Amino acid sequence: MFKRTKMSSCALLALGGALLVPAAPAFAQADAQRIEVTGSRIRSLNADSPAPVQVLTAEDIAASGVTNVQELLLKSPAMGSPGISRTNSNFTTSSAGVATVDLRNLGTSRTLVLINGRRSVAGVPGESAVDLNTIPTEFVERIELLTGGASATYGSDAVAGVINIILKKNFEGVVFDVQHGASDKGDDKKTKVSATFGSTSGNGRTNVMGHLAFSEQGAVYSRDREMSAVDQASRGAFFTGDPADFFNVQRPFFSSFAPQGRFFYDSNGAAAGGRTSRTFDASGNIIPFSTNGPAGDGVGATGFNRSAFRTIAIPTKRLLFAAKGDHALSDQHSAFFEGTYAATQTRSRLEPFPLSSGDIFPATGGSINADFPVLNTTTGVTTMMRNPLIPLALYNLFTDANGDGAREYDFTRRLSEVGTRGNTADRSFYRAVTGLKGDLTKKLQYEFFVGFGSTTESQVSGGQVNVLNFRSALEAVPDVNDVNGNGNRTEAICRDAQARAQGCVPINVFGFNSISPGAMAYINAPGLLATYTSQKLVGFNVTGEAFEMPAGPVGIAVGGEYRKEYSRSEFDALQQAGLNAGNKIPRTEGDFSVKEIYGEARIPLLKDKPFAKSMSALLAIRGGDYSNVGNTTSWNAGIEWALNSDVKVRATRALSTRAPNINELFSPPSETFPTGLNDPCTGVTATSTGVTSDRCRAAVGVLTNIADNGGVFTRSQADQQGIGGFNRGNPLLGAEDGKSFTVGLVWTPTMFPALRNVVFSADYFKIDIKQAIVSTPRQFILDQCYGGGDTSFCQFITRRATVVGANNAGSLQFIDSAATNSGGLGTEGVDVAVTYADKVGPGRLSGKLAYTHLKSASVTPLPGSTPDPFAGEIGAAKNRMTLGLGYDWNNWGLRTTTTYIAKSSLDDQFLAGFDDAAGNPLTPGSYGVPAKTYVDMQLTYNLAKRSQVYFGVDNLFGTKAPLIPSGLPSNTTGAETDAGVYDAIGRRYYLGLRMAF
Repeated sequence: MFKRTKMSSCALLALGGALLVPAAPAFAQADAQRIEVTGSRIRSLNADSPAPVQVLTAEDIAASGVTNVQELLLKSPAMGSPGISRTNSNFTTSSAGVATVDLRNLGTSRTLVLINGRRSVAGVPGESAVDLNTIPTEFVERIELLTGGASATYGSDAVAGVINIILKKNFEGVVFDVQHGASDKGDDKKTKVSATFGSTSGNGRTNVMGHLAFSEQGAVYSRDREMSAVDQASRGAFFTGDPADFFNVQRPFFSSFAPQGRFFYDSNGAAAGGRTSRTFDASGNIIPFSTNGPAGDGVGATGFNRSAFRTIAIPTKRLLFAAKGDHALSDQHSAFFEGTYAATQTRSRLEPFPLSSGDIFPATGGSINADFPVLNTTTGVTTMMRNPLIPLALYNLFTDANGDGAREYDFTRRLSEVGTRGNTADRSFYRAVTGLKGDLTKKLQYEFFVGFGSTTESQVSGGQVNVLNFRSALEAVPDVNDVNGNGNRTEAICRDAQARAQGCVPINVFGFNSISPGAMAYINAPGLLATYTSQKLVGFNVTGEAFEMPAGPVGIAVGGEYRKEYSRSEFDALQQAGLNAGNKIPRTEGDFSVKEIYGEARIPLLKDKPFAKSMSALLAIRGGDYSNVGNTTSWNAGIEWALNSDVKVRATRALSTRAPNINELFSPPSETFPTGLNDPCTGVTATSTGVTSDRCRAAVGVLTNIADNGGVFTRSQADQQGIGGFNRGNPLLGAEDGKSFTVGLVWTPTMFPALRNVVFSADYFKIDIKQAIVSTPRQFILDQCYGGGDTSFCQFITRRATVVGANNAGSLQFIDSAATNSGGLGTEGVDVAVTYADKVGPGRLSGKLAYTHLKSASVTPLPGSTPDPFAGEIGAAKNRMTLGLGYDWNNWGLRTTTTYIAKSSLDDQFLAGFDDAAGNPLTPGSYGVPAKTYVDMQLTYNLAKRSQVYFGVDNLFGTKAPLIPSGLPSNTTGAETDAGVYDAIGRRYYLGLRMAF
């Protein structure tokens, strides 16, 4: 008989706080029901795992007030920086606002997300990461986190661990939840409305549940936070080269791409050198360009403040519907289904496009003729004539630098008239699973299921331009022949007759708001992106007890699965060709399939013996046949040893595999613009010595740059911000192998009355991944090429062509990277968890502590190369802790969550490019950000037996994120911190009401 689920005060007022608890006490059962715990397919009366399993309950979710379960999971010390979140994806060309998680900082592709123990379709095209926006938060019963390899049980991708989201079951009644909130700045507004309902038939054989939810989270703009309101940059990284200035900022550090344009010319004609630039003031006067003003304080500046347009948090809307049900066909067999539909809309927003004439005329390095030969059809005479849109005073400054009879110039300009850039993305997620389950015998159960899932994305972006049209529009001449028949022979027309026939309108880039609506319509090129990702699943499992041994029954599970993954991602034609002045991103399409079988056994070894109340071994093996990488084998072996009722020891050893995803296999060269790179040639002179100096001067462009910049290789602001490159997939990739080892202790000290309600656990973990699929880091490529390493890496580097007098000759233009099985990843540390609950005073006190110490973590770019440690760096703090405290008294409940992130350093690879005041290399970990502590609070009051009002404050004390300015690694553009690790929004309030019927 199904039981009605009630909103009791115990359930509603249980401790929240996004904390993790050991598996053993979390699964104590009041009835003799066989259950399955994450980490094993074997269902048993005493379901434990030899690997650490941590649990978040529905009460934890309710007490946190989160809109998206990602927000809750990220508080776990076991989590690394998210791959994608709404606070770090504003600048992505796709997947803005998607929510993914990353266990142990080993990458989102190595964290397997399951729903009710089964796979879900990816939320990012070409990847395996699930978009947690698609998870119906209030429909979740619990979330189980298994840290460590689990591929033998669940297949590929479970190298770092598994996040298993268990949905509610056997629910009856209706629960409404309404919430509204905002930050103390009035932004980041959120509204959440949900209804969960369920019904059971009179005979108890059928139960159907449903969940409907709508949520909306508003934008947070950079201009509305003091730390990010004005463009700024690290003085140490960009200007002085002094590590003491890393966190001192040049503010403002405006962009040289200004809305009125900046125009470059050679003031000495054909002579070398003498490059000069001019711009316009608000009155249209021609003046020298000054990025940050004469005093560097922004006063009189002609540069552009990009931060006025940037976004810290992307506005996101979600509509979710989930349903599930069971129908008993007989006493032994039943049918089940699960279905989810999620529609998500996100809007990214960033500053107008920064266009360079080099984007339009790459063959000439951006050089444009200011006048052109024009044939007067009346006189038959061809004359060089000025583009009439160029102000005469500016034209008179230009010279014929190359002696071809035409004056030349080049420019940079912010296309403010075209509007801000950004995209609106509409994503749809479908997932349906159905099947049969039941009893084969009294001791064996089965499950057969089929599933299908798909994610589609339709994205429209703005702010880009058609490069070919822009070129035609720039080449304007006087209409001396009145070709348009309007009688005006001095107006500007497009020089090319074919372009005129296709609607070309001359474009005026000289001054503020100078681009006409007609020209803007001609050059405007809205971008489109369409993606489709699908997953097909068929599988079966048989589990139960095979036979009896002296210490108890042997549990087994066997099964198989067929899975096919497909993904397609396609931008509009201009984007694919790189003709919209943005990244060149070709179409990506691919698929693979896999057939797998697995077997598990739980073998009881001892029972009720001295120093062994129980001891069991768990063995598992899985074989896979992939269409792309061939055969794979995964296994794990574990042991559980309960010395007595208070002490249990657990250990597991596993070999996990991860097959490459579609992007890693099939992605064609896709353009990207990396940041935070240190050019080893910076500061090299004509006489400096050493391997780096010699290799840098071997590039002709570097020598020219040294000559153009007073004898020292120098990068301009545009050079530092203008590095591009291409990422490539590799169809020859093989599978990764991940070896993991965990050993731990669980202590429930019932022998001490004062500690009878305490549960303590400590687990050591170590994960090593061989043949890791990596895209070789670009800083590693630079360091190898110029630092005395492998010069073969130099083939991936392109420096700008030699242009006499251009000043930027020899600067980095492209650094390419490709996926290979050449890397290694490793991490090692200790997890500690403590829980407590007991009556204290008139109420009940609860507490949960979760702590992770990261002993070591590193990535190895190539076999035999020196590992690059990242433990203790920003995003991988060596010490993280979350503490939840709750107190319930009568109808009142109060809970707090305290999250601690230890001090963290800058990337040691970045630091390697600098020396201290004594000229010595910097010590890794010597420069970084301080520790941060965040406190969240929620107060609840039961209005009636089934109604509750709640009020919460996130970041109660308004803890500010550490400043990580532009130019330093881990900077999130627009936030001036690492917005995937730290809270860049600030204090936030919310008020909600729950009612059950």
